[in-house]
Amino acid sequence: MKLANRYNRVNILTSIVVLIITGIIYYVVIHFILTEKLDRDLAVEESEITQYVNTFHKLPLPASYLDQQISYQSLNGPVPEREFLYTTYYNPKEQENEPGRSLITVVHLDGKAIAVTITKSRVESEDLVRIILLITVGITVVLLLSLLLINRLVLNRLWRPFYVILNGMKSFEVARMDTIEHEPTKIDEFNELNQSVNAMAERVRQDYKELKSFTDNASHEMMTPLAVINSKLDSLLQTESFTAQQGALLEDIYHATGRLSRLHQSLLLLAKIENNLIPDYQNIDFKEMVESKGRQFQELLDKDGLVLAETLKPVEIKMSRYLADILLNNLYSNAVRHNVSGGYINVQLDQQALTISNSGRTQQLQNKIFDRFSKSVDSEGMGLGLAITKQICNLYGFRIDYREGNGEHVFVVYFA
Repeated sequence: MKLANRYNRVNILTSIVVLIITGIIYYVVIHFILTEKLDRDLAVEESEITQYVNTFHKLPLPASYLDQQISYQSLNGPVPEREFLYTTYYNPKEQENEPGRSLITVVHLDGKAIAVTITKSRVESEDLVRIILLITVGITVVLLLSLLLINRLVLNRLWRPFYVILNGMKSFEVARMDTIEHEPTKIDEFNELNQSVNAMAERVRQDYKELKSFTDNASHEMMTPLAVINSKLDSLLQTESFTAQQGALLEDIYHATGRLSRLHQSLLLLAKIENNLIPDYQNIDFKEMVESKGRQFQELLDKDGLVLAETLKPVEIKMSRYLADILLNNLYSNAVRHNVSGGYINVQLDQQALTISNSGRTQQLQNKIFDRFSKSVDSEGMGLGLAITKQICNLYGFRIDYREGNGEHVFVVYFA
């Protein structure tokens, strides 16, 4: 979830909760104020009735006005306490019951206690509270919508420099010397972020230059002694005869030197692929390359009695021909090396994927088969072929999958 959406959600939810709580409090307070006003009006009526009785020594006539009723009742038992009650008020004009508020009090006339009930309609107060509540709800909705709209517009504009820097970081390539672009802004934090990102990128480029220089120098320095060792071994093998034991030792040295040379070349190739130092992109007839690779491996297939079946459709891919050849070479070599005598290799090619399946023994390496130096116990390789294949796929946005089951190994390279 994006930060702006998260902020809007928290902000809106907090505003809704606060406005609901304050709305309830506002409603209760208004209701209490209006009820107090009604009680004061009832108390005024009570005072007028009491003064009338004290002055004229008789009760006012029972009356029923538009919003008020007064009734009397003689008391023979205990005298009730003065109290305010919520009750109903019968509106003679509308001929319906309305919410009301009553005051029950007692006056004394000629030694008799008389209960006086004064009732007022609360309908106007309730209507007023309802109108206030609707106005409050309407203002709350308008406020929330305005808040959401303002947050969306302001925050999107406010965070634009951040996303410009983020996109620059995503497209950053260590081999290029471009700085990470940023949008001019008056916000100090974003300016500081851009300065820090460019400073970090500069340090990364410097480290990359030093590492590249070291790799180039190491590669050059390693190739020279390896070439000398191979040359000296070739000369030594051609000069004089050796005992069987000496010959075996020299053969081991020769194979170890060759293995070291291949390892050096593979690691150097991995470094070049990871740093995108092989830029010769071109449109390749991939079907023709697959057919050619099948012919190149035909001798090895015949040697192990393997049957090659190809189902190929025309496919054109934009990539380095050199890396495409390495990709196919590694996949075919793997299919041959880990096959069984008299087995098969099936190759399928279409616009979506290249699929190479072969018979073979169970390897138990499915989860780490693309890791460097990961190989089966009986493998004679260095464990870098599939790691290089994986890096080539990553470089061009391909996806490579592997599955194993029922004595079959399947590699699928998806082009998109």
